[in-house]
Amino acid sequence: MSDTATPTSSLLEQRAIRKITWRLIPFLMLLYFVAFLDRINIGFAALTMNKEIGLTSQMFGLGAGIFFLGYFLFEVPSTVILHNVGARFWIGRVMITWGLVSVAMAFTRGPISFYVLRFLLGLAEAGFFPGIILYLSYWFPANHRSAVTAMFMAAAPVAGFIGSPVSGALLQLDGLLGLRGWQWLFLLEGVPAVALGFITFRFLTDRPADAVWLSADERDWLSSAIHEDQSGIKDPHSRSVWRALADWKVAALSLAYFGTSAGLYTIGFWAPLIIKGLGFSVFHVGLLVAIPNLVAVVGMILWSRNSDRTGERYWHAALACLIGAIGMAVAARSGSSAFFAIAGLSLTAFGVSAAKPPLWCLPTIFFSGTAAAASIGLINSLGTLGGFAGPYMIGSTEGTSGHFTRGLYLVGGTLIVSAITIVIMRLVEHHQTNQLHRTRKAL
Repeated sequence: MSDTATPTSSLLEQRAIRKITWRLIPFLMLLYFVAFLDRINIGFAALTMNKEIGLTSQMFGLGAGIFFLGYFLFEVPSTVILHNVGARFWIGRVMITWGLVSVAMAFTRGPISFYVLRFLLGLAEAGFFPGIILYLSYWFPANHRSAVTAMFMAAAPVAGFIGSPVSGALLQLDGLLGLRGWQWLFLLEGVPAVALGFITFRFLTDRPADAVWLSADERDWLSSAIHEDQSGIKDPHSRSVWRALADWKVAALSLAYFGTSAGLYTIGFWAPLIIKGLGFSVFHVGLLVAIPNLVAVVGMILWSRNSDRTGERYWHAALACLIGAIGMAVAARSGSSAFFAIAGLSLTAFGVSAAKPPLWCLPTIFFSGTAAAASIGLINSLGTLGGFAGPYMIGSTEGTSGHFTRGLYLVGGTLIVSAITIVIMRLVEHHQTNQLHRTRKAL
């Protein structure tokens, strides 16, 4: 009987995962695509906006990064609220508010309004990304999670790949109806978030038990698989919010995530200006910036599938961080060579993108329930401060020379720290697991 039960169960699993994936992932990717585009479109707006509203490189670097301060302040409470009230309402609310603030960016008049609106954009969007990571843990068992997380997160480099030429084209609308090109960019890329927010209220399903689009046996299998994952968390403190927030693993994952965020947003905010500095037109900058993002999309999906296939997370994340650091060094040494600049940015885009899905599989291995929500929110809020540090490093070290070398090396250094942190975490976890096994044998 067991011989027939296993293939039947496997077929049921494949059918359920396929159905859930097709139902949720494309829509969640679309949401993240719009979110990430609204985060990084200032990189293209800066090509003409900075001069018109009086922003220096240092001011732009500060304003680009100040988004993450607002994001940091509301990240943990927003993620916990999502866990308690449901993703459908909370994600919809987040999208509508960030869309409205993104549209308001079109009316930036100087450094102060630029700082304020970037801060408010971070405040409005807080909870979206960690909320989705938590939401995926409700729907996908651990052995499927890295691949689907990568599919969802691929929306970020896809936003760079598609959004770069689109943003470059929108800048050509300069003068239409009396608005500058960068104003049209903010307007036309902010409105979709508001529209999708209202669609989210009707489309998303909060929990598997509410999924009328799954059959009864599919819902039963999914509930059983998720329960089995949760019961495998042996730490008695895994459900305590305060214990989770004080856990050393949360601090380690935050530090690891810091470097990947610094690298990701350095590319998102500064790649257009770096490539434009090599003498390309705005239109060609849009096309060339798309290349690193295409490399990131393909690479992170293949990398994450291998992580799921092998069940290994730590080394996949650490090695990807090192590749990202090498890419930063190549870009820093590229001089006037467009080939080496784009090659370096491509390696970094691949590295920081490929590291994230395996990293995000770890919190839900250690924590569950509200503790998982709080830990994911804190890891993201602390780690994403790298999105402030990376762009600010570039802006503060560029000065009047127009060179980005020192800043790129500094960001590469954060990725090396991330890799070392992940390796140390793996060694400590391995030691603790062996010690636990020895204790059990002794008993």
